[in-house]
Amino acid sequence: MMRDWPLTGVVRRILQLLARFAPGAMTLRVWLHRWRGVRIGRRVFIGTDVLIETSRPHLVQIGSGVAIGIRTVIIAHFRGSIKADRGDGTRQPSIRIEDDVFIGPGVIILPNVTIGHGAVVAAGSVVAQSVPSMTMVQGNPARPVARCGVPLGLGTPLKEFYRRLAPLGEEQHET
Repeated sequence: MMRDWPLTGVVRRILQLLARFAPGAMTLRVWLHRWRGVRIGRRVFIGTDVLIETSRPHLVQIGSGVAIGIRTVIIAHFRGSIKADRGDGTRQPSIRIEDDVFIGPGVIILPNVTIGHGAVVAAGSVVAQSVPSMTMVQGNPARPVARCGVPLGLGTPLKEFYRRLAPLGEEQHET
């Protein structure tokens, strides 16, 4: 995380702007977000025009093997919405995206959400509550619609993912 000096906010916003449209979905874009203070694992794909928390990037944690689709918006805080301090002087992340998560294009992720390992968020969904591991969610608000047999990772063939996807019964959609 950058030191807090008078121009920190300006530098973070310039890096955010560069990261939105820079080439290199798995290289330069990822590094620009890391320089801003977003905690990002290895082998991460960040699509074009992705907006990741402009003023408090340190509140976002992204695991390894994650794919984030074009025009996704990740909002880690609203006024007064950040979870309490850990007790050691550091804040826990408001947005935590675990390993091997696939986030489709145009998704909006709201504060205080964890997206579990291997989860899939369908295009255009609004994630307002945490997503269990190996679960596919969709809609506004995002609701579970299927169990994933394998994560939809960067190396997973789409055919294999679809073959192992198990739709949830109607009674489970209501949760």
